[in-house]
Amino acid sequence: MPYDYGFWSAVIINVLFFGLFALGFLQPRKKREWRSMGVFTAFLVALFTEMYGFPLTIFILTSVFGVRLPVLQPFSHINGHLLGTLLGLSYAGKLLICQIGSLLMLLGIVVMGYGWWQIYRARGELVTWGLYRWVRHPQYTSLFLITIGMLIQWPTIITVLMWPLLMLSYYRLAMKEEQDMINKFGERYLHYKASTPAFFPRLGIRHKAYTG
Repeated sequence: MPYDYGFWSAVIINVLFFGLFALGFLQPRKKREWRSMGVFTAFLVALFTEMYGFPLTIFILTSVFGVRLPVLQPFSHINGHLLGTLLGLSYAGKLLICQIGSLLMLLGIVVMGYGWWQIYRARGELVTWGLYRWVRHPQYTSLFLITIGMLIQWPTIITVLMWPLLMLSYYRLAMKEEQDMINKFGERYLHYKASTPAFFPRLGIRHKAYTG
């Protein structure tokens, strides 16, 4: 029976790639920002450890709970994609789901990069154009897209349990950052906040951009 795991170099490379990418664009400085970054890093370690290192979720399902996966080789890498495996999808179906996850991750990376560029260009001024016309925290929206893409691509027990904690951590961080913005920009930010959603753009209705 094939065992397509134990590639710890791939674990390290992927954790470093996504971790340093987020670190470079989110640029945590305060203690609360580093705490949220720590949760995201732990999420990455859990994800890529199971993707390339040790398939803990499959081991728990098969050995502890006695789940019979609908495949002959549960420890081959393609069958480690639990969403496709449990649904009984073909090899092509599993690859398609992985590509959907990859597209969401790519979209999140683009949103994060563009949001950072807007902040950099503003030089400390209030940003209400571009991505910030539609949401107040596009860089945290990008984390949502990236992590959802990761969960679609490679769901595990640990990452599914960690994901709500990760989102809660960044939600709380966003709310604290908004208080800083209110202290700095006062009524301008309050008007902007009243007309612009926090994380997800309003769909199905005409959005009136903030013009203050």
